[in-house]
Amino acid sequence: MLLILKAEHKRHLLFLTQQNVKVLQDFCKLALDYLQNGLNLKYYNSAAQKLAVDPEIIKNSVHGLVHFLLESCRYKLNVNDFQDSVIAVGFTEEQEALLSKLYALKKADISKALAVINFKSPQYQDMEWRFEAQIASRSSLNQALPLVTCDFFLKSSESSKEVEHVFIQLDPTNLMHLVQELENAMQEGHSQHIKSITRSIK
Repeated sequence: MLLILKAEHKRHLLFLTQQNVKVLQDFCKLALDYLQNGLNLKYYNSAAQKLAVDPEIIKNSVHGLVHFLLESCRYKLNVNDFQDSVIAVGFTEEQEALLSKLYALKKADISKALAVINFKSPQYQDMEWRFEAQIASRSSLNQALPLVTCDFFLKSSESSKEVEHVFIQLDPTNLMHLVQELENAMQEGHSQHIKSITRSIK
């Protein structure tokens, strides 16, 4: 099968089809760096100066190449289909050989990045909680063991009507740790790196 690209993504790749293999190889490095570390305007500005073009052209070209690689992995293109798709975009045979080598060597890493983007976790809907404390027992007359019991309401998808209940019981120390981990996860989910990769596959 041939990879079908939107007109916008084809335009982003057009600049690369006009470059020699050495320049294309540099763009391959930029694309891999983008997947691993996100947007790096410093690299784009440097490349733009060398090629005497607007930095926006560099950025769009990198995004176009990243999108092409991600979509190829999404549809699990074999070597022949990938080669045909590269030629169909307008790349020369020499350029195709370079891109095919990149795809073969980095396919596993790119697929991992794609899996992270596509991972669908249960969606939070609501939560109920209660505070409990054991004041004393027969074995210990003076103790206080505060616990927080939480009931999380989760749905597998927006359209799903079934709600899953997940119960957890935490002491104050673990509760604070959970809060910190959730805050870290939220920050990671809203990071520029994740946003950039997500935009590149839309």
